[in-house]
Amino acid sequence: MRVSVLLLALCLTVLPKILHAQEGNQALADPFTFNSGKKVKSVKDWERRRKEILETMTREMYGTMPERPKNMRFEVFDLDKHALGGKATRKQVTVHITEKSKEAQFDLLIYIPNQRRQPVPAIIGLNFIGNQAIHADPGIKLTTAWVENSRMFPCAVDGKATDACRGVNASQWAVDSILARGYALVTLYREEVASDRKAQAFQTGVHPLYPELQQREDNFGTVAAWAWALSRGMDYLETDKDIDSKRVAVFGFSRLGKAALWAGATDRRFAAVLSNESGAGGGKQFRRAVGEDINRLCTAFPHWFARSFAKYKGKDTELPFDQHFVLSLIAPRPVYLATAEDDKNSDPQGEFATARAADAVYRFLGTNGLPDSPFPALNQPLSGQIGFHIRPGGHDVKMFDWIEFLNFSDLHLQK
Repeated sequence: MRVSVLLLALCLTVLPKILHAQEGNQALADPFTFNSGKKVKSVKDWERRRKEILETMTREMYGTMPERPKNMRFEVFDLDKHALGGKATRKQVTVHITEKSKEAQFDLLIYIPNQRRQPVPAIIGLNFIGNQAIHADPGIKLTTAWVENSRMFPCAVDGKATDACRGVNASQWAVDSILARGYALVTLYREEVASDRKAQAFQTGVHPLYPELQQREDNFGTVAAWAWALSRGMDYLETDKDIDSKRVAVFGFSRLGKAALWAGATDRRFAAVLSNESGAGGGKQFRRAVGEDINRLCTAFPHWFARSFAKYKGKDTELPFDQHFVLSLIAPRPVYLATAEDDKNSDPQGEFATARAADAVYRFLGTNGLPDSPFPALNQPLSGQIGFHIRPGGHDVKMFDWIEFLNFSDLHLQK
């Protein structure tokens, strides 16, 4: 009892210093203050306050998600126990969801290391170009969803994936390293879940199953849909005897890193969260007013977040919440924010500020939070229950990022 009181006193002493040491005219919203003005004084209080924060972030930013579907089934359509030269077992699973005679489906690509004696931990994440893009493995099914044909990934023809798409995004997916460290890898394609094209928003994937959720200000946005699909992937993993579903980390890069953070915030089954350069709407603190802002998010990508979020355009420094609330929802589970020196839109200092602001919640819940340190030098990761690093280079996923994600995961997920 005495230890709990001392912890609380420490948190309530340190937190105001953290919250007031921010850029802007006002302090960050306090995760320990109820909407009524009362203060959190116990872990039981925190559970009630956590519910308030979740309601706030859902209503004001991310939008309302459906419950777990009652009519959902998993179809394992591919099983190769000698994939990748015998290193892995490859499974491909279609998630079928039916609502009111409408069906949506998306595929999970799963690699499981063959050198295992028991169920393994896993890392699940969305990808940008289709499952076939993360590895040149010819056994991976080509997605039938729309695929972007860009200067970075010039492989699609008229929006359709071709064999030229195989492995084009492999540099961002350290498949061999993940398997060698004893983790399964699970991935799914963003466009099969929800369209990322402004003109096609809410018309494909899972959105047509829930038209009633678009008839409200806190509508079912695209980032929320991606996060929701990650939870449906977890639903499958709970049925797979090769996976230890109690040790699953959710990963995401860029806009898909925003989805990974929100998945971790809304689904406590994810044992850890790995976010790479998620920026505005992810790990970046809005109140600093540095890098990508709310006006750009709601103008260039109006489908990402709920319509209700648009009322904050031009008010980044006045928000009644910020992204430390999302990390607070993840607490006390481990979370890692990775950034890059030249990724100015993602504001590395702003991601560090978010991690620092969430530290008090992690410590209040009995963890070591973020190591007490100033903003770190390049390639000098900080690793507590909250992890952070900044590396040279720009907006990308590099091997250094994966090495640190795996080191962090080893600390928290490996038995």
